Amino acid sequence: MRIRIVNKSRHKLPAYETAHSAGMDLRAMTEGQVTLLPLERKLIGTGLYIELPAGYEAQVRPRSGLAIRHGITVLNSPGTIDADYRGEIGVILINLSDTSFIVNDGDRIAQMIIAKHEKAEMIETEEINLTERGAGGFGHSGKK
Repeated sequence: MRIRIVNKSRHKLPAYETAHSAGMDLRAMTEGQVTLLPLERKLIGTGLYIELPAGYEAQVRPRSGLAIRHGITVLNSPGTIDADYRGEIGVILINLSDTSFIVNDGDRIAQMIIAKHEKAEMIETEEINLTERGAGGFGHSGKK
């Protein structure tokens, strides 16, 4: 699949880092350092604009290394970029740690996954078919 992309940043295009990577790293485009205080969230630009084909979305997800080492994650994870969106890709980062975190220009801040999706038609009805599970959710199957 080929995706048209405009790169207004000073950084290389997103790319897969290994042969079987699902996500491509997104890099911050900042003027100088951006400080994220504990529990603070900020929109970080990437300087990237993409043109996805109909039937696809780009998902913006956290990077596991930032999450485990620094408590930095993507707030609306996964963030969805729709096929008809033409604005800059932005990443809402949040600092869930108890120390400040610095984002520098060019830092890898998130990953982007391209995914195919279906369109569903909702059909209103008075009832839905029952299953063995029923309404059980949020831990209904226990801890072990």
